[in-house]
Amino acid sequence: MSDTPLVARAADRPLSTRIEVGNPRGPVAPFTVGGHQFVVAAGPCSVEGRDMLLETARGVRRGGAVLLRGGAFKPRTNPYAFQGLGDEALDLLAEARAECGLAIVTECLDLRHADRIGAIADMIQVGARNMQNVPLLAAIAAQGKPVLLKRGSSATIKELLGAAEYLAVHGNLQVILCERGIRTFETSTRNTLDIAAIPVLKRETHLPVFVDPSHAAGDAHYVRALARAAMAAGADGLIVEVHPSPATALSDGAQSLTLGAFDAMMQELSLLAPALGRSLPTLVAGADTRRHVA
Repeated sequence: MSDTPLVARAADRPLSTRIEVGNPRGPVAPFTVGGHQFVVAAGPCSVEGRDMLLETARGVRRGGAVLLRGGAFKPRTNPYAFQGLGDEALDLLAEARAECGLAIVTECLDLRHADRIGAIADMIQVGARNMQNVPLLAAIAAQGKPVLLKRGSSATIKELLGAAEYLAVHGNLQVILCERGIRTFETSTRNTLDIAAIPVLKRETHLPVFVDPSHAAGDAHYVRALARAAMAAGADGLIVEVHPSPATALSDGAQSLTLGAFDAMMQELSLLAPALGRSLPTLVAGADTRRHVA
């Protein structure tokens, strides 16, 4: 058996992993994470209700997202804060997917939820708090779905890759690493986006890399600039918080883009992409067709 980690970029694994998301027989037309496409996941921090979720899903779909993010079960620093709608939110996410053709990415934070989330989600998120929750990583790997693995707020790159290796040894190499900012002495932003982590990860591993500019910034005013920086540094995609009315959001409103700001960000990325040899997969009329915007 080789001593080389499964997630490492090595002589016997020189090519970057490409992860297929979606089902040609389902409501989501397949798309690829990795390669030349720059994939954007967008949606609210928490699913707060049917109307707001559908409004957001329709809006981010028009803007160019192909993944709908939304928290069903929410880990909050304050135990009295909104914890999510749970199973009801999963049903609402499935409804939004059926209407809009967006794949679903949602967080699993408890072993008890793994099978239920695995049955519904197209991609399962491991939050920063659970990056090193080994039993949870094993349960999520067993679902056989692509996994978005967020870097812990104080985790080193080596520790992030170690967490990814746990998913791999449990049989799931459909892993997308996510840089979402780390804790430093700086207080001007919620976290400090480690932009250097992107090229380091692209050199050390064959796995795709996403960036979460929303949690890195903690302030919607900075999200668009960090998104552009992520694309320029070589990331394969973004996961961004978007809300139709951030001022009334039940969680993370300050860092959530309005639908208009999301549209503006996507226009900026579409202009930047050709210079970097990238393209944005974009939904067009009908939930099962796409065009590629160079």
